[in-house]
Amino acid sequence: MEVPSPPRKGRLQPTLLLATLSAAFGSAFQYGYNIAVVNTPHTVLKSFYNETYFERYGTFMDQKVMLLLWSCTVSMFPLGGLLGSLMVGLLVDRCGRKGTLLINNVFAIIPAILMGVSKVAKAFELIIFSRVLLGICAGISYSALPMYLGELAPRNLRGTLGTMTEVFVIVGVFLAQIFSLQAILGNPTGWPVLLALTGVPALLQLLSLPFFPESPRYTLIQKGDEDTARQALRKLRGWTDVEDEIEEMRVEDQAERAEGRLSVLNLLTFRPLRWQLLSIIVLMAGQQLSGINAINYYADMIYVSAGVEAAHSQYVTVGAGVVNIVMTLISAGTVEWLGRRLLLLVGYGICGSACLTLTLALLFQSMVPKLSYLGVICVFSYIAGHSIGPSPVPSVVRTEIFLQSSRPAAFMVDGAVHWLTNFIVGFVFPSVQEAIGAYSFLVFAGICLLTAVYIYMVIPETKGQTFVEINRIFAKRNGVEIPEKNAEVTDVKPHAPSLPATETSF
Repeated sequence: MEVPSPPRKGRLQPTLLLATLSAAFGSAFQYGYNIAVVNTPHTVLKSFYNETYFERYGTFMDQKVMLLLWSCTVSMFPLGGLLGSLMVGLLVDRCGRKGTLLINNVFAIIPAILMGVSKVAKAFELIIFSRVLLGICAGISYSALPMYLGELAPRNLRGTLGTMTEVFVIVGVFLAQIFSLQAILGNPTGWPVLLALTGVPALLQLLSLPFFPESPRYTLIQKGDEDTARQALRKLRGWTDVEDEIEEMRVEDQAERAEGRLSVLNLLTFRPLRWQLLSIIVLMAGQQLSGINAINYYADMIYVSAGVEAAHSQYVTVGAGVVNIVMTLISAGTVEWLGRRLLLLVGYGICGSACLTLTLALLFQSMVPKLSYLGVICVFSYIAGHSIGPSPVPSVVRTEIFLQSSRPAAFMVDGAVHWLTNFIVGFVFPSVQEAIGAYSFLVFAGICLLTAVYIYMVIPETKGQTFVEINRIFAKRNGVEIPEKNAEVTDVKPHAPSLPATETSF
């Protein structure tokens, strides 16, 4: 009997590398840049709000009005992200993965222009409105980008390319921190340019991404264009014999035609995917509710409360950005070696420990002044831990545990949870911090612990495994049997072979 040859390992060909860079820099960058860009120059922006208010009404804002307007400025971004995540399913099915990323640039260029003229127009409302549009841009790209990269990548590079979404989010955060320095653009004259720079990556993507292929899986399965899919695979893989992947897509196409595609409502009521769905909800909620955006949005205030002088806090923020980039790159380089599960558990362990220690440091620093330095170390440790696992790895896992028929709907649910929890943290954290002070980080520590327990108990290691093997593990938990003889078909839709007729109607 002929022994099947092992699958050929994909290489990072120039076309695949450049397509990844164009897509990730033009899309994920928007998310990171716009999370951090209002952090360091918040005093300058608040002064603009106050001056504009005085010119209109002859009086300055009271503290409550300022807190409300600033909370809106911060939280409108994740609210827009929630709206974008609800649009992404329709867009990726109608326009393709690459097409969606290109269309999405409209939501970056228009607000860049509006924010650039907001000072001249003396309208802080343009900034708040633009934050909604930028959130829509980030919401669409945060779901469409990992889908695009995951469908471009060969199996052995799935983890590394999957983490590129988070790598470029962190690059965006870091560049925002650099440009936001008072000596560069974080000053009364430079902040309109600082906010408008978000349009530059969008323009670069519009100029470069059209030269790279659409997702081969989308092209063959949803557009029915096998020749174009074959040509795309040859460019991406660097060899001409791509028939194994084409055949795999044909099998998936046949299953899609027979079973149809899952909508969000179908997915929410579909028992054979319930643990996969619950897993992405936990991963996304844990990622956001564990405190990372409280750190990102209010890092300067945390440093000042920990004893760092206000004039120096912006440089501490840049140092934290360096840690963020380095640890995320380490995660990208080790995810195919150490695995997804270990990086998640280690990351949440570090984050939870950092939150507990930060609470103690903030509570007792008045009695022991040197504890202020421990508070800064805790923030850096937290950022390092989150950058190892909770930030980059969920983008890999959520692509791997769903297949073509359910992936768009799953990413809509995933994105909605991600942005809703992001919005909650951004809007609620200032009030919570004011009410309970340092104890707010105990809440984040508890969420880190609960998320780590769920990962340990439920989520399997997906490193180096086929979609069939991953879904077989979930099938046992879902109470669905995947027979060996149907392995080829279950690589496409693992729940289909064993469903009774009454269940397929969901």
